[in-house]
Amino acid sequence: MYYHITPKSSNKKTGPIPVTTTSADSCPPSCPFSGGGCYAKSGPLALHWSQVSQGARGGSLDALTSFIGSLPAGQLWRHNQAGDLPGEGETIDGVSLRKIAKSNTGKRGFTYTHKYKKRGNLRHIKAANDAGFVVNLSANSPQHADELAETGAGPVVCVLDQATTKNTTTPAGRKIVVCPATVRNDVTCSTCGLCARSSRSIIIGFPAHGTAKRKASAISNGF
Repeated sequence: MYYHITPKSSNKKTGPIPVTTTSADSCPPSCPFSGGGCYAKSGPLALHWSQVSQGARGGSLDALTSFIGSLPAGQLWRHNQAGDLPGEGETIDGVSLRKIAKSNTGKRGFTYTHKYKKRGNLRHIKAANDAGFVVNLSANSPQHADELAETGAGPVVCVLDQATTKNTTTPAGRKIVVCPATVRNDVTCSTCGLCARSSRSIIIGFPAHGTAKRKASAISNGF
């Protein structure tokens, strides 16, 4: 498994914060976007991710945790602009995740995961959140967001139809706030930080985007 570090992102939505990329073997086959709809499988990010997955870019977990530990106190950073939590496929490597969480002490790291189906994974995710490393559970739709919120393992985000631009609610009435960076040009992850708040009750929604947004929209709508 390989980890690539970008000390200062040039992505206009993310803003100038550190971001990482993990090789594709970390992604669970159960993720419905693995067969189409994944934004990271197109454009420049796809080329970069392919290089990381082949071992041509990136390094070890120790190099990653060393970098995280060297960040200034309070630094906001995003783990995995592509890829998922450590461990191949559906499995979360709890030891490696704990190392990442420990290195994040005093920092504001956040990430997203689809690795919650295998037994025991929710326990690892909750432990990371309790340690201050924010792991958002990625839901495939508003209805799915309700299911993940009930686990109590961590905050939840969800995919929305590509046409959604206003805040809405889940079927159970939970508030969904559309990611501000997707609807406002003056907001980035670096200025927002909502995804790095583990104690929030709101769900953050991401309108389907990228070249595969139609496929992602269809998944969000249950088709």
